[in-house]
Amino acid sequence: MDDSLSNIIACPNCDVLHRIPEIETGAQARCVRCGTVLMAPREGAMTRIVMLSATGLILMVGAVFFPFLELSVQGLGRKSSVFDAVLAFSDGLMLPLSFAVAALIVVLPIMRFIALIYVFAPMALGYEPARGARDVFRLAETIRPWAMAEIFIIGVAVALVKVAGLATVTLGPAFWAFVLLVIVTALKDSFMCRVTVWQTLSHRST
Repeated sequence: MDDSLSNIIACPNCDVLHRIPEIETGAQARCVRCGTVLMAPREGAMTRIVMLSATGLILMVGAVFFPFLELSVQGLGRKSSVFDAVLAFSDGLMLPLSFAVAALIVVLPIMRFIALIYVFAPMALGYEPARGARDVFRLAETIRPWAMAEIFIIGVAVALVKVAGLATVTLGPAFWAFVLLVIVTALKDSFMCRVTVWQTLSHRST
């Protein structure tokens, strides 16, 4: 029996240690204590992750540069995009906030999409992992909690409830691009079994 720590996985919910099981595609491995899904490999998952990541990149371009919303008050209207919102904080003491908004809403999500395409595309086509794929995937996992496009759209939705009583709000194409981006991100993450990814990277790199 192999006692190597590389064959041990901790439950992300209750920290119980398990040996990584041999599991067939389409099946699930759950924690013996709390029932949290530990592994759930899916057929064609890599191809789907690549396609969804590419879709996310395209949606991000529209979400950033297309009009996000238009406010109209007494016949006067103003359209604004996410790019305009980032630039609005670019003066004086608000400059760090501008960098934070750009990083959390735009830069980090784009970096993660590109990183996942870099990691999964060669393997989805049947090739060996790209150079440094392990490090790139580790980076993608590190920045995952900080890629906050979905948090942004929730915050905007809350703000719109308050603004709607003061002005006429018209949602632009960028708003719906962000909504689709959140859906695409959720689908992408649902197809990803991280334990299986690490196993595949290790197996195909040898």
